[in-house]
Amino acid sequence: MQNLAILLGRIGLAQIFILSGVQKIANYNATAGLLASHGLPPGLLPLVIFAELGGGLAVLFGFLTRWAAIGLCVFTLLAAFFFHNNFADQMQAINFMKNIAIAGGFLVLAAFGPGAAALDALWKRKRRTREKLSF
Repeated sequence: MQNLAILLGRIGLAQIFILSGVQKIANYNATAGLLASHGLPPGLLPLVIFAELGGGLAVLFGFLTRWAAIGLCVFTLLAAFFFHNNFADQMQAINFMKNIAIAGGFLVLAAFGPGAAALDALWKRKRRTREKLSF
């Protein structure tokens, strides 16, 4: 049951980043303009896409999960502070808190790992099997 919960949690955390990364590719110029309107260099967009799409896929498949979770935690906190910092606007305040909650989920994932249904766990099992066979 625990591994199923972790897998479902990973899917939930990953899906928003994967979809957002794909959307940024599809709307590249508009997204670059959005970055510029918030005082960020549009040249950061490839890094943003890599973080969202690459990090989201890594979390989804449980590949380098702890590193991906830490990276997406930092990314999500930065997004909160750069894009959702107008607390006079209730929607922005809610989005800020949502980002803080998502970052918290990534911290839990980084601390406890991806569970058994993950590439990281598969490679760990294979390593153990090889170590047993080499003795």
